[in-house]
Amino acid sequence: MAESIHPLDGADLARIEPDDRLVVLARTIQARDPGSEAELEDRAVSGQQLGETYLGKALYRHRSVFRNASEAAVWSHLELTYFRDVVPAEVIHELVAGPQPSGAQLLRAEILLTTPSAFVLPRSWRGSDDRPERQASLEYIDVHVPYLGEYREIMRNFIGPAAAKLVEANRIGTFRTMETAAVLFRDPAFKVDWNQIHLCEVAADGFNGFGEAFDAALREISPDGGFTAVFAGLDRMRTIPRWTFNDTVLEADAALAKVGSEGRS
Repeated sequence: MAESIHPLDGADLARIEPDDRLVVLARTIQARDPGSEAELEDRAVSGQQLGETYLGKALYRHRSVFRNASEAAVWSHLELTYFRDVVPAEVIHELVAGPQPSGAQLLRAEILLTTPSAFVLPRSWRGSDDRPERQASLEYIDVHVPYLGEYREIMRNFIGPAAAKLVEANRIGTFRTMETAAVLFRDPAFKVDWNQIHLCEVAADGFNGFGEAFDAALREISPDGGFTAVFAGLDRMRTIPRWTFNDTVLEADAALAKVGSEGRS
């Protein structure tokens, strides 16, 4: 693997470091009809507080598939609810075990942890309303278990710092890498599996993946070359069962930038 060189952090960036790992309750949901979709979205924007550790939430509605390695159907929504340190048990009970909107089916619920140094957003992050041409890219990745440690170090030492350059240059809105710590619920009929979710905001028209943009950034970080050198052997490490573009229904997650900025002012 190429030797890593850590650049100085950009003054305008917030980055979640190892001691700041956030906990995310992620729910994958299928809304079967417009009524259930409206109820699901109304619940998300109702602004309820979910305990002292609650930081915010976001809800994304599926628009299109960018890359698909699975024949299983695509779900309609992904909801991410962010907490510091712990998800309260009563929140898990309410959002996972409790009743869902009529006509909305919970397909999967999981606890995600932010990957150290690979969760980057602007300090001024207030959502992506000012860039309507961008859509939320949700990359669902299944890293083979023997390579989880190696993959995490690549994200932490190379991809995270390279993504920080792209966020600082406003090439992408944010770059948020999260790892599955525990699957709380999975519908028996749900056939897609993953253990990583990568979220960022991109201009979807003409988008052809991150290779070119990351290659240029990585060449500033890795003395041994760009994307190909850093991700040598990537195909043996992971698959991407689903990669989708999504409309943003709710972005009530501005507090994440504050967490990522603490101690770096």
